[in-house]
Amino acid sequence: MKIKVAVFGRDDLVNRFQDYLKDHNEFEAIPFIYYKASEAVELVDKAFMCEVYLFLENLPFLYAKNKIKKKRLPHVMVAFDEYMILTSFYHLKNRYGQQLNRLSIDIFDETYVKEVLTELNIAGDSIYTYSYRHDEEININQIVDYHKQLWDEGKIDYVLTSLPEVNRRLQEGEIPTYLMEIPKINIDHAIAECKSIAILNMSKSAQIVAGYVRIKNIEKIIEEKGEAHLKELQFKLNQILLKFGHKTYASVLKNNERQYVIFGTRGVLDHITNHYRDFPLIKEIESALNTPVEIGFGLGLTAKQGEDHARLALEACTHNSNSSCYIVNDRGETIGPLGVKKHFDTSQLYQALIHKAKLNNELSYNFIDFVQLRNNEPFSSNDIANYYRVTKRSAERTVNKLLNGNVIKVVGEEKPYVKGRPRKLFQINM
Repeated sequence: MKIKVAVFGRDDLVNRFQDYLKDHNEFEAIPFIYYKASEAVELVDKAFMCEVYLFLENLPFLYAKNKIKKKRLPHVMVAFDEYMILTSFYHLKNRYGQQLNRLSIDIFDETYVKEVLTELNIAGDSIYTYSYRHDEEININQIVDYHKQLWDEGKIDYVLTSLPEVNRRLQEGEIPTYLMEIPKINIDHAIAECKSIAILNMSKSAQIVAGYVRIKNIEKIIEEKGEAHLKELQFKLNQILLKFGHKTYASVLKNNERQYVIFGTRGVLDHITNHYRDFPLIKEIESALNTPVEIGFGLGLTAKQGEDHARLALEACTHNSNSSCYIVNDRGETIGPLGVKKHFDTSQLYQALIHKAKLNNELSYNFIDFVQLRNNEPFSSNDIANYYRVTKRSAERTVNKLLNGNVIKVVGEEKPYVKGRPRKLFQINM
């Protein structure tokens, strides 16, 4: 079965990308072509049958970013990095005969320009850079005006732009302008990242989720209120669980131990991971039954592994006098209790992420969201890869920054599915 990739780009870029895909039979590219980058916002809604969303340029991604983040769509953007700037400089000097001075550049992150200039030992006094990474909204007019003002003041001889729309506007104004070329290696890396994300998501989809639900203190309820009252409670519980099963595409059964058994896959898993801090199922049951309940979920690659882990999770509930819900994941790691918020200082964490780990604003806010969503439970680099929809290598780079900045600490290890080295578990260090 081929991996369907939604490819967002200009006509020429998409055609070039499809040529590169000839050596990758596992992919099927579904093109979404735009003339203006802002059109990508509407095109995203049309790509609902695709496993990965690939943006060949960064501006359309920035326009669609809020929608992608809200829907948590797995996405990849072709890197506009040092290699791209270096390649563009090479073409400017050797193909067009331009000197690498008296020019202005627009790029997402100005850091890449500084690194290339340092590597080439170029002073950069007469090279002006506009970075749109910090802009709340991308304003093409503002970027065009930046270059035009430098040209009108006689400070530059030409412009190097990463944005086709800026390139068109400046050329219409008869300002010498060159559009950055995307190196093949950057597209190759994006293809590899698409494959990693698709495989990661498929492995997540293959997980079995088993759950056990039971009313707490059954014998005491029978003794105080009788068997009829218990049957009434179990009927109400059954109705709530059937509704939950319908919502999450799961099966709900009753066993001989006065327990209810839930079997599901991705639907249940997504519901659980989206409600670490606020677990509505347990609140709904408590409200309807007015008595404590115990819920244990287990994750596994097989039904038996899921059931075994669910029993361990249910056992963890016995240590609480009130209603509780625990999860034992596929690595044998216990998470919970769900629905009990673990508080931490988000302001302090943000400062540490910015100043100690050197993450940018967006990554910092995303990491805080990640910690809050998981209710500050231990996590692995694989969990970060799942959440951000990035490759494991990219997630490990983020983890290393957090470790080097002393923002997180190692708190244990997770068990792999098969033979292999245990993977480290981390938690915020505050």
